[in-house]
Amino acid sequence: MRKRSKITLVQLLWIILAVLAMLLFRVMQRDRDFMNAAVERFAMPVGKALASISYRVPWSVMELLIALAVMGSFALLLWTGLRWYRTPHRRRELLLRSGLWVLAAVLTVMAAADWLWGAAYYADGLQEKSGIYAEKISLEELTLVTRYAAANLNEAASEVPRDENGYFAVSREEILAQADTVYETIAQEIPCLAYADRAPKPVRFSKVMSHLRLTGVYFSYTGEANVNMDCPPCLLPATVAHEMAHQRFIASEKECNFAAVLAATTAESPAYRYSGWLFAYIHLGNALYAADKDAWQEIRDSLPQEVKLDLAENNAYWKPYRENGISEGYQNLYDGYLKNYGESAGVKSYGMVVDLLTVYYRDAAREGLS
Repeated sequence: MRKRSKITLVQLLWIILAVLAMLLFRVMQRDRDFMNAAVERFAMPVGKALASISYRVPWSVMELLIALAVMGSFALLLWTGLRWYRTPHRRRELLLRSGLWVLAAVLTVMAAADWLWGAAYYADGLQEKSGIYAEKISLEELTLVTRYAAANLNEAASEVPRDENGYFAVSREEILAQADTVYETIAQEIPCLAYADRAPKPVRFSKVMSHLRLTGVYFSYTGEANVNMDCPPCLLPATVAHEMAHQRFIASEKECNFAAVLAATTAESPAYRYSGWLFAYIHLGNALYAADKDAWQEIRDSLPQEVKLDLAENNAYWKPYRENGISEGYQNLYDGYLKNYGESAGVKSYGMVVDLLTVYYRDAAREGLS
């Protein structure tokens, strides 16, 4: 009886500590100086330490932990069911202890998410650190920068290998092998982007990610960047650069997309430059299509057939996943997650990269297209 009481006491103390950690986060999240310190002195050092451990193996530790969590949940359910059947006189105690273990585990995961990653949403982001801020843009500026991105995309398209059907043909393995140098050039211009990079991990169950409409994910519990290896490779380099931006503790999705374009388009690798400009064109082109379809069509018509093939392949791949209920449910869940950490636009923030790209490239576009 005494042993059971001690176990219950440990469970309650564990739960209380996790709740206090979450409450402290909620109380202090609006204090920018505190959150900057939390990221710089805790989250980043811990993230790097976790990465130094998880990157000792080539496979995704994230996948292993998720698999263990799923199997552990089934094991707990089975164990509880067997004990429920064998000891009917202790069912109330059994439910209490099992429930407390589950509650403690869930609250611990949530508290860790706050301090290992959530703090980055309330600390200085890429705009504050780089001095490059999003501004309201005109339709003329948007059209100009979209045309500029298309011109660079057309040039980059001729530099990448193609298969017999004209599609982008750089292997996924080669793309990952080149990842650790992607940020070298842009870090000279924007020092806050300097980081000791490791290539993202390939995900074995990439089909599952596709069903959730995920091209990549940064897993703060292991410090790993993970990428979907099943979707078309033409945008994989841009995805790699995006997830590596998260490793720099850039939380905002729009800022990570912006960093990904800047890094990929200035990389030495032709595959990364092409993917970066393709990624930029997609975002800019989508925004222009909504504002001026005629201007969008004119620029779209200027793209070479190879680029159109890659765009068509990418759209065809994702079409069935956009139409299933699994991805819709996950997107709604992720939308709520982003809003919980202050991303008021939720998943729509992925499209808000347009204003940053336009501000950054408009002078170069005026000069280059004049």
